[in-house]
Amino acid sequence: MADRDDFGRAWHIPPSRYLAERTPEFSIGAPQSVYVTMPDGCRLAVDVLLPNGDRTRRWPTVLILTPYVRRFELARGANGVEPSPNTYRYRDMFVPRGYALVVVDARGTGASFGTRDSFRSPREREDYRVIADWIVAQPWSDGAIGATGISYLGAACDFLASTGHKAVKAIAPLFAVWDTWADNYYPGGMLIKRLAQVYDELMLALDHDRRDLRAQFAYFANPALLGPMPVDDDRDGSLARDAVKGHLSNFRMPDFITEFKCRDDALPYDPDFTSASFSPYHYLDQIPRDVAVYAISGWMDGAGYANGVLSRFLSLPNPERRVLLGPWDHGARVNASPWRSKQEPEFPVLGEVLRFFDHHLMRRATGLDREDPIHYFAVHAEEWRGTKSWPPVTGSKRFFTAHAGRLLSTRPADAVWDSHESDFTAGSGSQTRYERIAGIDATNYYEDWPEREAKLPSFTTEPLDEALEIAGHPVVSLWLASSEPDASVFVYLSEVESDGRVRYVTEGVLRAIHRAEASCPPNYRTTWPWRTFARADVRPMPIAEPQLLKFALLPVAWRFAKGSRIRLSIAGADADHFVQTPHGRPPVLSIVSGGDQASLLELPTDDS
Repeated sequence: MADRDDFGRAWHIPPSRYLAERTPEFSIGAPQSVYVTMPDGCRLAVDVLLPNGDRTRRWPTVLILTPYVRRFELARGANGVEPSPNTYRYRDMFVPRGYALVVVDARGTGASFGTRDSFRSPREREDYRVIADWIVAQPWSDGAIGATGISYLGAACDFLASTGHKAVKAIAPLFAVWDTWADNYYPGGMLIKRLAQVYDELMLALDHDRRDLRAQFAYFANPALLGPMPVDDDRDGSLARDAVKGHLSNFRMPDFITEFKCRDDALPYDPDFTSASFSPYHYLDQIPRDVAVYAISGWMDGAGYANGVLSRFLSLPNPERRVLLGPWDHGARVNASPWRSKQEPEFPVLGEVLRFFDHHLMRRATGLDREDPIHYFAVHAEEWRGTKSWPPVTGSKRFFTAHAGRLLSTRPADAVWDSHESDFTAGSGSQTRYERIAGIDATNYYEDWPEREAKLPSFTTEPLDEALEIAGHPVVSLWLASSEPDASVFVYLSEVESDGRVRYVTEGVLRAIHRAEASCPPNYRTTWPWRTFARADVRPMPIAEPQLLKFALLPVAWRFAKGSRIRLSIAGADADHFVQTPHGRPPVLSIVSGGDQASLLELPTDDS
């Protein structure tokens, strides 16, 4: 099966049908490019593309804010090469259907001047307000602005809305974080070591115009792509070259992100600057209630982007907010379901965004108001579901760890310890949920998972009498003792099918020193266990004394088939993606099963 939307009854009007009927009406006008000057004198490079190139009509605007080069200059004779590999999909979807498209090189990137002083810098956020002012002052603007984009571009939508600009009517953050620290770089308090390194290489390649480095990133590897495209008045490209020279002073991600080892750590030279400063949730109170928000992600979307989509939905008071969660990786490049079909049509993600903008920017009759606000894909059932609230289920099913690797539906009477020394060479592989967020190609997710999972301590149920469908966050409550004062605890959920094939379902991680739970604040609502990850709440593990580690695995909707078994596996390392904890001292981890300190797995389901 594919991720197509015309099976079942999740939509009144499936997005694919809406897009098929919303045929293009206009040609794509040639891009016009100018510098727009910020209050501090910094000049940002801006592309404008209009339907039919018509500047005499007024159009609603879709705004794209990118650090990944709005448009490249092309080598002579490079016919047919796409000059805008990061943004052409938005151009081709929206401009032929009556939208102006404005694409901006963020401060310190592309042909824009200035430097980047942070990841998702607050300075960029202030630039967005000025860009919105500039758009509505143009004769081709009808005064309505929407914004969308994947990943960094998606978080920029949140920042744009938080400026409070009255022209911003709707945003569609796609595959974007809500909490940069916990959703992106430090899931469970654990640093993803390669992510910062690879991101740094990507930004050196783009910001410094290092074409030798760019060759390792598939999206930007074409040798016909030269430097950032100069604006129209920069005929000899000297301004663009000067801008690139300024980018040599941009921040470096490995140095920057390690300043924030706890979520509330501040820059030594700026005590008010914490990871919240570059996280959308920090600005929630400044997003007007009348802005419509449609957040989209996938079950295999990095280290916590789906968490961000759900927390954004739960936290925002805006009446018009929507969620779409598919079987996708970061950016929906791949349908990661093991049962996917490559022969069938793919889900039109941008077509669904088009319908959203048509409804809120053009005020077309789209039928969107008749649809459920949340749609999600149930893997293995291979069907879409619609719901009005999250989570879509009201109960849970508990499974208790037990001696001899069993996972039982009833609590064992006697307490038993299962002890294993952490293997610091163990890893989850190179085709996982973590590769794509670092810009590394991944296509066949967890194909080697059976071999890797077989090496881990595991607890497994008996074959299921009936199919069991879950939707939401699986939660583990582990009574765990450690031989060291710190540990990294990775928990994996798998389906063991009746023929013995093992399928990766989801995972969670928690650094043991961050085990203290807390009540979530108003701007960061969750329905799963929350913690501050604050330095004051760090608690070293008492040696060999069981402590409760209760934490959520990444959310998923999945149907375990009748006759399958559910397996919970535990590891003390993922050497392929995370740093050792503690360094050079692999801890012996002991899981307590049964008795008063019973470790358990709770699966979100209506089946109690």
